[in-house]
Amino acid sequence: MLQLIKDQNRHQETLFLLFSVLVCFGLSVFRIAYSDTRMFLFLNWNLFLAVIPWLFTSIAISFPKVYNNRVFVISLTVLWLLFFPNAPYILTDLFHLRLNSTMPIWFDLVLILSFAWVGLFVGFLSLWDIEKIIVSTFKFKYPKILSTILLFLTSFGIYLGRFLRWNSWDVISQPSQLIFDITTRILHPFHHPTTWGVTLFLGVFLNLAYWSFRFLGDRFNNSIV
Repeated sequence: MLQLIKDQNRHQETLFLLFSVLVCFGLSVFRIAYSDTRMFLFLNWNLFLAVIPWLFTSIAISFPKVYNNRVFVISLTVLWLLFFPNAPYILTDLFHLRLNSTMPIWFDLVLILSFAWVGLFVGFLSLWDIEKIIVSTFKFKYPKILSTILLFLTSFGIYLGRFLRWNSWDVISQPSQLIFDITTRILHPFHHPTTWGVTLFLGVFLNLAYWSFRFLGDRFNNSIV
């Protein structure tokens, strides 16, 4: 596996992500030791879930021959999309920020933002990967439109997770109820303004963040060091 990472020139990316995850974990451990409470320990689980889509695409990128198998790529994309909302979802953990905490609010803000930033970063890397894979397999001419649509679908997924408390595993454990909640909101949109408000405005934010990330990457690639 390590050799595959090196062959794809992803070793620096992998080391940086590992370092970032360890920093976040260290912050959460410090909070537990200092406050003697386990509040925000769940952020580590959320960050683990956020890394899963990146693992999927990193493995796929390491085996370019799979791009010839459209069924595999479609299956990968569906599986990736089920887990991808977990990456930006950590942003909504800011809802747990409160003044009457056992820690200074500024520390909890830094803690949550650190997890949220790493989650966004690793999520955007995996989105960039899935975009490359789909374009390579299906010769898709408008990758920017594809990524924009995926981000709005992601914001809908975040709504399902934060407000309706669904998670990625429920697709298997409770598929009928999950489908019911989704179709109800599609068929009766005006009865669920929060659904579409979150989907629209969070989708706009995720697109702003992702395309800022992409422009920074393009600028770096075009710069002369």
